[in-house]
Amino acid sequence: MPAALHPAPAACDLRAVLFDLDGTLADTAPDLGEALNRLLQEQGRPPLPYERIRAHVSQGGAALVRLGFGTELDGPRFEALRSRFLALYQNGLCARTRLFPGMTEVLDGIEAQGMRWGIVTNKPAWLTDPLVCALGLSGRAACVVSGDTTGQRKPHPEPLLHACRTLDLRPKQCLYVGDDPRDIQAGNAAGMTTLAAGYGYLPEGSDPTRWAADGVISAVAELRHWLPGR
Repeated sequence: MPAALHPAPAACDLRAVLFDLDGTLADTAPDLGEALNRLLQEQGRPPLPYERIRAHVSQGGAALVRLGFGTELDGPRFEALRSRFLALYQNGLCARTRLFPGMTEVLDGIEAQGMRWGIVTNKPAWLTDPLVCALGLSGRAACVVSGDTTGQRKPHPEPLLHACRTLDLRPKQCLYVGDDPRDIQAGNAAGMTTLAAGYGYLPEGSDPTRWAADGVISAVAELRHWLPGR
């Protein structure tokens, strides 16, 4: 996929970079996939191939449960499976999760320029906060907005606007990077510059060049082209 290597004019006034968590900042799919396959095993079902699970991770835990058990689950049955899935995931939250290759250097570069960075995710805080801590980032992230921090979740822009208020910045001073169409929808609605993370958890046939982002990056290192003073 083509990568946009030159920032839009709005990027010249950037003061902060905000990241989606799963599939953008960190590669969480191995641990989420392990939790789903353990749940399937408990229920007497065969495991799913990792690559099939990976493509659905950014859609959230409910989508992963439906991937494993079908879309016709009734309410109580679905909620029981979802709760068990989340418990299994919590127990192995950061066993194999790592920052994407090149992300450490990008975060170092953002901080070296006197800019700030943060996280805006739909993951609930009871999973987000310990994961960010386990990754060694809790003392560095200028803000962490989880799926239950505000009354809305992406694709609603409110979580991103909340991040702006926390950082005391205007939306146009922020760049948001995400690997799902709802990330770009939320960022655009908030008035931010947006980048689609083409290296993330894209379902088969997904085309991030059609998400109306300001650019698409196919590797983490390409984010540097969108930073002031690159």
